[in-house]
Amino acid sequence: MPEADAPLPRALGSARAGETPTAAEPGSTPGRDAAARAAAEEESVFSHAPVAPDGTAAYGDHPDQVVDFYRPRSAAGTSGPAPRAPLVVVLHGGAWRAPYDRRHITPFADFLARRGFAVACVEYRRGSATPAAPGEDAVAGRWPDTFDDVAAALDALPGLAREALPQADTRRTVLTGHSAGGHLALWAAARHVLPADAPWRTDRPAPLRGVVALAPIADFAVAEKLDVCGGAARQLLGGEEGFVERQPCADPALLLPTGIATTLVQGRDDLDVPQVVAESYTEAAAKAGEVVGLTLLEGVGHFPLIDPAADACAVVAEEIAQLAW
Repeated sequence: MPEADAPLPRALGSARAGETPTAAEPGSTPGRDAAARAAAEEESVFSHAPVAPDGTAAYGDHPDQVVDFYRPRSAAGTSGPAPRAPLVVVLHGGAWRAPYDRRHITPFADFLARRGFAVACVEYRRGSATPAAPGEDAVAGRWPDTFDDVAAALDALPGLAREALPQADTRRTVLTGHSAGGHLALWAAARHVLPADAPWRTDRPAPLRGVVALAPIADFAVAEKLDVCGGAARQLLGGEEGFVERQPCADPALLLPTGIATTLVQGRDDLDVPQVVAESYTEAAAKAGEVVGLTLLEGVGHFPLIDPAADACAVVAEEIAQLAW
């Protein structure tokens, strides 16, 4: 894992353009106020120091093919061996771009461990660290490496957890992810409904208690129309030509129904991945005959969902608990 005191990246190439104020100003417009709140939320989540894991295991040979494990913390005053805890698998966001690794979500992983969960925080290969052109964001994702890694990590996790985290009850596994990681969580839970020729397809549904996707990039068509994270979904699939060809294998909104209990948690004030993206996914699920939960949080933007200092983070933990326990 990178050094705990290494600086964390900021600004995920969101819908916010140019400089944004860090605090609301007298007489400012509602749009500026919203941008100021979003900037403050982003500042808060990136202000936490990364939390070192209790153990790390590799699921491949590449340096990014690793999983960090966090032991469940016992409640104060308890004695004797603790019961095995549900396993929460965390997939970080960052628009599938290389500068954003798992460090920024480790405080969230630690938060869950302190709520009594066993936690596995997955790293995976992301896009190039070099922007395609000066002034642009780094390219999002690698095709097919990003998908290869998530599939391989989920396949390896039961065995890795038995060795590295014996406190985990893998029979009670909940998959969660934030933003681009929310996309990957939904995708990983849908591998059994991938097209027949997809290399990641499985014969049966993943053994999950459920999925809690946090502000996920859940519908690529809508995300493209809104230019979410600077066209990250299009870049993930290899540009315009790749997008059309690969979307059926990669877009969660096209991989329904899954038959796996799924809840989306979304801030109504999210400027990075707007509410309409989550709503479009839940509508697609309903048309496919599946009920997907959608928890909308008033006055919440993109980052409080994974910020231990925010009330929204406790709501997320409760959504996970409802599926896990």
